[in-house]
Amino acid sequence: MSRPHRTDGDGWVDCTCGQRHWGRYGAAGLMLVDDRRVLMQHRAAWSHQGGTWALPGGARSSTETALAAALREASEEAAVTPDAVRPSHSWVEDHGPWSYTTVVGTLERPVVARPSDPESVEIRWVTHDQVADMPLHPAFAVAWPLMRMQAGRRLVLVVDAANVVGSRPDGWWRDRAGAAARFRDSLVPLAERGVPASAFALPADRWWPDVRMVVEGQAREVGSTAGVRVLAASHDGDALIADEVSRAVTERPADHVVAATADRALRSRLETAGATVVGPRTLLDLI
Repeated sequence: MSRPHRTDGDGWVDCTCGQRHWGRYGAAGLMLVDDRRVLMQHRAAWSHQGGTWALPGGARSSTETALAAALREASEEAAVTPDAVRPSHSWVEDHGPWSYTTVVGTLERPVVARPSDPESVEIRWVTHDQVADMPLHPAFAVAWPLMRMQAGRRLVLVVDAANVVGSRPDGWWRDRAGAAARFRDSLVPLAERGVPASAFALPADRWWPDVRMVVEGQAREVGSTAGVRVLAASHDGDALIADEVSRAVTERPADHVVAATADRALRSRLETAGATVVGPRTLLDLI
């Protein structure tokens, strides 16, 4: 096994809750899940709350996001490479001077998870039904029932590009394709950094959306880019948006499907199909 990676975040924090927590800048961990299992870590006896089961995780450095820290810790402690993980959402236990972020994710490709540093005695896939029967880290035992309800769920964001771009009088009509491309690029950070759960009235703290942008007319030449899949409508953009929402709801019924449009007739169709619909302003405020 390798030696634990040291960061400037290593150290104890005396919290206002009366306890000491590890991580001068907070801590983060990865909850890797599939439809029925979660990847768990049996903690070494010498570690904090040693002998219990929880998730790979540890202190954040001063320059790390919670996502980066969670992925690094999972790589160090469970041999889960960051590029194999697709983040879904995160939960935050916020104590004010200290916080712990649990990043939930799924695998993009198979990995062989195993103990890869001295803090991990065992790394094991555990069914959701078995988790509560294990000797859990106290904080994880409290958080698990709520986190289980969202385990495996994703956020699908379907965007009516023509409608949202057209909601701002910024001269988009002079170059519809260029305006659509610029709008597509402005959506990329949403997929990379996630969006606040409160923006779409979702549980948890933050969601990393699967962004699907529908274009039509002169904007049909705009292609996909990293983080944003562009769907070109051959004739009726509204029909394609409705079809994409229906497909998302049917393929993964547990997912949260959100659509962005101000078209009232389309809004009714999308809500009937099972989506939550927000107006252009909600989306533009996130960019």
